[in-house]
Amino acid sequence: MNRYRLIALDVDGTLITDDHRLTPKTREAVRAVHERGARIVLCTGRGAVSTLPLLEQLGLDGIIITHNGGATIDSRDRRVLHTFGYPVERVMPLVRYCRERGIHFDINTAFDIYVERLDEDVKAGYRLFFAEPVLLPDVSRFGEPVIKFCAIAEPPVVERFMQDWREIGSMGLRMMRSGAMFVDVLHEKSSKGGALRVLAERWGIPREQVLAIGNYYNDLEMIEYAGLGIAMANSPDEVKRAADAVTGSNNDDGVREALVRYCLEGD
Repeated sequence: MNRYRLIALDVDGTLITDDHRLTPKTREAVRAVHERGARIVLCTGRGAVSTLPLLEQLGLDGIIITHNGGATIDSRDRRVLHTFGYPVERVMPLVRYCRERGIHFDINTAFDIYVERLDEDVKAGYRLFFAEPVLLPDVSRFGEPVIKFCAIAEPPVVERFMQDWREIGSMGLRMMRSGAMFVDVLHEKSSKGGALRVLAERWGIPREQVLAIGNYYNDLEMIEYAGLGIAMANSPDEVKRAADAVTGSNNDDGVREALVRYCLEGD
């Protein structure tokens, strides 16, 4: 019987390598923990379409937390269990900021990605994440609630975006750095930690029996919520300091190392 009944795994920089591979060793360790009764929940900044193929590679189904807590999905029937959304008007100042500076951005629902520019280079970038964005030349015409706005650029541009945040004018939303080249704008209530807490309470699992592994700033709240929060060796120092333990890097099967040490040793 696992000490940890719910195991939340970040994807990019954690579960998979820098070249987007799920290694056989890590897959086997995740499967072994699952077979001993733990619920495995992928908890990621990705959308559902980009996450479901990895769940399939693990040979699992069930609940996934996507868009940094913005949407919780049941993979078995692709049912949306919960979302935090906001009208596109609230993000239009950011859209104008990105347009003026040539910064690529996308608008996300639970399952779809919309972009204003879609050339072959853009398509190739999204294919790395199993995604095919929809061209919408003017996102101001978007009629559904936005789950996530994502700006994608080189790190210095992302850092300037973050510095300019308060002056841009999209207050009441939440900005979250989800990767060196990614900054997400979410509903103020969206977070991996909050979504994980709701899920644990629904399943009657106390936080002491929750284990979470992540590597970046968008993982901080779930690492802090979990009874055992683990940071990858490739994490920024702030994330490592917030964690209860540090494992190996994502390129060195760090997830496997943590699962063996805290879930499988002694079995």
